[in-house]
Amino acid sequence: MSTNCDSLSEICARCQLGGGCCHGAHPPLTQRRIDILIHSGVTSGEIEFAGYHRLKVKDDGFCVLFDQGGCTVHSAKPETCVAGPFTFDVQGDVLEIYLKKESICPLVAYLKEDIAAYQAQLDLAVKNILALVRDLSPQELEVILRIEEPETVKVAEISLEKG
Repeated sequence: MSTNCDSLSEICARCQLGGGCCHGAHPPLTQRRIDILIHSGVTSGEIEFAGYHRLKVKDDGFCVLFDQGGCTVHSAKPETCVAGPFTFDVQGDVLEIYLKKESICPLVAYLKEDIAAYQAQLDLAVKNILALVRDLSPQELEVILRIEEPETVKVAEISLEKG
């Protein structure tokens, strides 16, 4: 199976969990991402501050950007959304990357079967998460790191030291 975004997007579109990753999601937003989202048609009323800037959820619990089974601003979506089944923690000067379990995200099974797709998605996740972590204020990052991410397995560690 070839590695490409179309394959990954197709798997997301066929998700049996019906957008499970978008339910209860409050992806963190940097000012740069807020500007990108607003330029893409997201209104400031769809963004809130609750210890960190994040997207709101609708009354049904889904992210305000979720509609008809997908993201309405796919090309501009937040870094943690692009990271897909990968999530993160920070311990000192180390960025820890975690992979969600298959019970949380069906994309994981596909990634485990296709090592090239896994590596491409991991690289994309690391790039986006690094940008997010570096652009967030220390106070916002502290609040975000308190959010529990159950059913994950650590898959990588990256030094955050600048040098």
